[in-house]
Amino acid sequence: MHAVAGGESPLDPAVTAAVVSHFRRQGERPEAADSRALDRLTPREREVLVLMARGRSNAEIAVDLVLSAGTVKTHVANVLAKLEVRDRVQAVIAAYENGLVHP
Repeated sequence: MHAVAGGESPLDPAVTAAVVSHFRRQGERPEAADSRALDRLTPREREVLVLMARGRSNAEIAVDLVLSAGTVKTHVANVLAKLEVRDRVQAVIAAYENGLVHP
């Protein structure tokens, strides 16, 4: 609970990868963003999304990009809002589905 309250993903990166793999095999598309939604992201938001897709926590993203944890949290919130998704998992799925990141 503390990790989630701190803005970290409640799912292990391996679980996120399994979810993405499942949807690819099923040919289904969860309520995720289309490629035009990715165009609304700023370059920094795209960087944050790529790191999210690699399973990085907000704290790890902050270290990687030399940002404060609060700034990363704001970027994550902006990514979710612009992609019109509920959570990090859906954002990551959208990133994979639209070719921003590759397995």
